[in-house]
Amino acid sequence: MNIIIIGAGEVGRHLAESLSTQLHNITLIEASQGRSDAINESLDASVLCGNGAAATTLAEANVGECDLFLALTSLDNTNLVSASIAKSLGAKKTVARVHASVEREEWLFDYRNHFGIDYLFSTERLAAVELVKFVRNPEGLVVEDIARGRIELHQYKVSADSLAVGVPIAELRMPERVRIACIMRDGVNTIPGGKDQLLPGDLVTLFGEPSQLDPVISLLDARAQRKKDLKVVIFGGGEYAFALAQMLEGASIHVRIMEKSESECRHLSSLLQDTLIINGDPTSLQQLREEQVDQADFFIAVSPDDEDNVMACLQAKSLGTEYCLTLIHRADYADAIYRNRQRLGILAAVSPRLATNRDLLRFMETGKFNKVSELQGGVEVIQLSVKEAAKVVGQKVAEIKWPRGAALVGLLREHMAIVPTGEDTLNAEDTVYAIVTSEGRKPLVNLLTKS
Repeated sequence: MNIIIIGAGEVGRHLAESLSTQLHNITLIEASQGRSDAINESLDASVLCGNGAAATTLAEANVGECDLFLALTSLDNTNLVSASIAKSLGAKKTVARVHASVEREEWLFDYRNHFGIDYLFSTERLAAVELVKFVRNPEGLVVEDIARGRIELHQYKVSADSLAVGVPIAELRMPERVRIACIMRDGVNTIPGGKDQLLPGDLVTLFGEPSQLDPVISLLDARAQRKKDLKVVIFGGGEYAFALAQMLEGASIHVRIMEKSESECRHLSSLLQDTLIINGDPTSLQQLREEQVDQADFFIAVSPDDEDNVMACLQAKSLGTEYCLTLIHRADYADAIYRNRQRLGILAAVSPRLATNRDLLRFMETGKFNKVSELQGGVEVIQLSVKEAAKVVGQKVAEIKWPRGAALVGLLREHMAIVPTGEDTLNAEDTVYAIVTSEGRKPLVNLLTKS
């Protein structure tokens, strides 16, 4: 693919570095001469110093031949204008990074259609989605989110006393938009049908809308039933804290935010209805004791300072908080903490850069599909677009003859993401998520992309 990236800050540069090792032609546009010179020496990409929101600069970068245009600076205006101009000059697909407050305003004003941009995102919300998935399922064997957190993948083992044992899957009372997509038994993965039954010890892969997964998890293993009335303490204010608190409030979780800045506390109080805002210093052990952090189920550090986040988590853990999560802005630090998470007592470290990379992965086509994740036994979750010429366009899911070894688990259409039922219809350009075995991958890709 021919990819143009505007902005060589922490998000743009990290993405350019990862993409330059793949089969893509990368052009990076950066306004700062010093930064562009430094990147030109270290990055296997074409680096252009200039204003990414200027038509002359974009024309010089051959934006008309661009398959994917990514506006990733820290300035909303630059990103919106540059992506809009790029689309008008012929870029096939345009993506713009915006501040979380702009994304929140989409209900009031349609920035995407107004500027002719295909996709808008904020790093703050993407990182919050990553953190929330661990709150929803801290003990899950595998927890993944797809379609911007609107669909989650969970793996659980079926207990011997599960009420689901010996019952055909079609007869299990499950929410409409939850699917048992894969069963591993004796080391062998199968994509089950409605007549298949679960046995004790089966490793089951579930896909579903997060709010609907709880009853199914309890059905598979009563001991895995999620605790009610969760208590969460968030360290740090700003957009990361707001996005996180907003998502947790919606899940009926008791949330407290501890923030040093009094003005930021007032701002958060004006935005959040059911969150307690505390003006205090969470890096102080005494302050944590006074706020009874030991009684919290989760302590989540999302301040701008990585070191403060880690130290606050360590202190909260020492006081007795069951689970600690941290935001780490440097991707290499996040990886180091993840590898040492058991020794540190930190459940997970989330990097906004890596969260952004994962979200933008679906636009990076090196072939007909993208691999989202790989599960035990070689089963994969893949993502691909339904082509206009495909015979399945306009058909209901139940009417389609799906190949053996493949199951449809997610459907993303503009801002709507669902686990499809038999009554849902496939449209051209829908983004589809499927779980596939090695035998089912090629037939599924052909079904959705060929006429």
